[in-house]
Formats: sequence, structure tokens, C-alpha cells
Amino acid sequence: MTTDIVILAAGQGSRMKSSLPKVLHAVAGKPMVKHVLDQARHIDEAKLHVVIGHGAELLEKALSEEQLMFVLQEEQLGTGHAVAQALPNVDPEGITLILYGDVPLTRSETMQQLVSIAAQGNLGLLTVHLQNPSGYGRIIRNQDNHVVAIVEQKDASDEQLKVTEVNTGIMAVPTGLLLAWLPELSSNNAQGEYYLTDIIAMAADQGVFIETQHPGCEQEVQGVNNRVQLAELERWYQLQQAQTLMLDGATLADPARVDVRGKVTVAGDVVIDVNVVFEGNVVLERGVIIEPNCIIKNSVIGENTRIKANTMIEDADIGSDCDVGPFARIRPGTQLATGAKVGNFVETKKAIIGEGSKINHLSYVGDAIIGKNTNIGAGTITCNYDGVNKSLTQIGDQVFIGSNSALVAPVKIGSGATVGAGSTITKEVAESQLAVARVKQTNLSNWQRPVKKS
Repeated sequence: MTTDIVILAAGQGSRMKSSLPKVLHAVAGKPMVKHVLDQARHIDEAKLHVVIGHGAELLEKALSEEQLMFVLQEEQLGTGHAVAQALPNVDPEGITLILYGDVPLTRSETMQQLVSIAAQGNLGLLTVHLQNPSGYGRIIRNQDNHVVAIVEQKDASDEQLKVTEVNTGIMAVPTGLLLAWLPELSSNNAQGEYYLTDIIAMAADQGVFIETQHPGCEQEVQGVNNRVQLAELERWYQLQQAQTLMLDGATLADPARVDVRGKVTVAGDVVIDVNVVFEGNVVLERGVIIEPNCIIKNSVIGENTRIKANTMIEDADIGSDCDVGPFARIRPGTQLATGAKVGNFVETKKAIIGEGSKINHLSYVGDAIIGKNTNIGAGTITCNYDGVNKSLTQIGDQVFIGSNSALVAPVKIGSGATVGAGSTITKEVAESQLAVARVKQTNLSNWQRPVKKS
């Protein structure tokens, strides 16, 4: 049976005080609406519809690579009106699941429970009990404890306002029933809008059973209306990620000061210090130590490797027993073999660095292949760019590159070779040769040092 998933994302979000549509504000580095889409895709035979309005062009651009259908709500006349805009594109024999682009952390398991209820011909409604239900529509039940209506706060009586079970807005409905009910909605209420919640009373009047489900926790259905709520949800989400890392075998110096903006896989005995940010897919093998203030993105860090403070690693493969940093920048395409060392203020890019080789300080190595047990002296650069094209530098095993050398690519330096400090190398250096390429030193006696003019 087809499930049409309608995600409401047309609101302006004026309380965010932003030119960016509310649903594009990020939790854990990903737009809220993307969180919703990623979870919704776990539902079998799902077709995704995103209702857009304010900032429609920005949303279409941000989600241009997603497999979904955009539905334009030109006037924002309420949630019932928003869902109605998507109805011409849904399967009348299927199920419609209604989600919200500013409620980012609803789990796919919760969604599936509602879909399963609707598949039996019932209405699946997600509700939650709150200590402070202010602002939410109240769930009204009869003497048999069956749901018979939802009353929005502005329309609720004093007695109804005492109810602590509230509506999350998330529901699954047999589409045929939704097609019959939405045209019957009225805007005769305090907001002058077409409330989707009014279909609950219609269902009850027609004998359709309304089965409620509850989320695993309150934050799973927490919506975002301003930046304070966004920050609160971010910190809660990050704490869950930190707890997962610790349960998987990582020691965190402070669980409140680690951010996961993607997925981190850890083996046992990993140590992560404070203010570390992970982005994309990161793998930390057994025994890895991450010192403070590091950023690691889409990378694999091998066993017993130490990443020292203030290091940034992106799209790299770091082998076992390596030593990286502090203040190193490892750019995309870098590969470090076992025991390699990249020290302070070193930048690498598309560099393959062999087993036991060292680039200890203040160097740039880009578009290079370096063999085993080679030492790159301080201040060395591979001149890989001629203003138009990038070229390769090849350095063999057990090479010694003296400090402050410039290797002008394309160039090859054979195994066992030595390059004298301060050299500019433009030609191939054969195995075991010494290359010295620098201006001859001249010392002048009786030289008059300039003096300041009076």
C-alpha cells in the first residue's frame, strides 16, 4: 500500500527573525526538513510531498537533489489548507502521513507505528503528555477514554486547558477519508484558519477509531519556533550522540562539549577531549586519541593514532600509529600510512605519505607521493600549481629534504637522495644523490649599513 508523506514546510517562521525559511535552519549541521525527509524515507513505498510557501525558491534549491514533489501553498490559511494542496497528487487508495518540517527529530519507528494504524482503517494520532502544555492543542477524550476532538488553546475552555495530553500534529490517515474530510473544514475559529485537527471530531462522529501513539521522548516531537528552541533541541540531540559514543566505547572528557554533525563509528578505548566537532561519516578505530579543538570530517582514523589539538582533517585516511598535529590541516585526498607523522602548522592535500615518514613542521605538501621513512624538513613546500595546472611531486624512500626547500612539480626525487636546505628543485634527483640548488653566498667587508636621515 502506498504511503504519501506530506511534510508541511510553508510557514514563514517570523520568530526566527531570519531571511532563511525556518525549516532550513540546522540541527547538527543538517536542515531540519532534511532530518524529517531522511527518517521518512525509511517508510516502505513512500512518496514524499513537501508543501512550500514562504521562501519557496530557497527550499527548492536546498532540496533540489531530493526525490520528492513540491507543492506550493500560495496563501497560508492553516494546516488543513496546507495538506489539501497536496491531495491532487496522492493515491486515494493509500495512506497519508502528515509531518512537519520544523519538527526534526521524529523517528522513523514512530512514523511506521502511525502508518500501521492507518493501514487497518483507523486514524493514527501522535500525542504527548507535557507538564506545561501551554500553546498546544488539547486532546479531548470521552468517558470511555476514546479521543473525540482536539481543541486549540485559543479556542479551549478553562476546563479543557487543564488537559496535559496534547496534539503533536503528526498523524496518519486513510487517504480516502482525508479526501472526504478536508473539504468540510471551516475557518470559523479564533485564528480564522482551516485546522487539520478538526478532522479528529469528524472521525469520531463517523465512528472511525482514533488510536493514539506516544513518542519515545518529548524532544522527538518538539517543534522549533525561535532560535532559543533551536539551541535547546541542538544540545539535547548532541547529548544523545555523546551518550551513544560512550556506550560504544569512547571516553569523552565532557559529553556537553562534543558535536556530532553526521555519523561517528568508534571502536573501544577511544578518547575524545573537549570541543571536538565531527562532520559527515567518521570512523575512529581502537585506541584513537583526539585532543581538544579538533574538526574531523568524512575521515577514517586508524588504531592508536593521536590527533593533537587544533587539527582539522577532511576527507582523509589516516593509518594506525600516526601522529598528527597540533595545528595541522589535513585536506581532502590525504593518506597517511602506518607510523607517519604530520606535525604543527603542516598542510597536506592529495598527499600519500608512506610508512614512518615525517613532515614535522611548517610545510605544505600537495599533490605528492612520499615513500617510506622519508623526512621533510621545516618550511618545505611542493610547488604543485603553475597558475593553470596541478602537477605531481614524487619522493622515494628514506629521502631527506632539507629545511626551506621548494620542490617545483612535476619533479621526482629518488630513494636515498638528499636535498640541501634552502634548495629550489626543478629537475629530477636520482637515487642517493645530493642536490643543492641555491644562490652562492657572498660576504662583503667594509659594507656601510644605511643610517636614518636627519
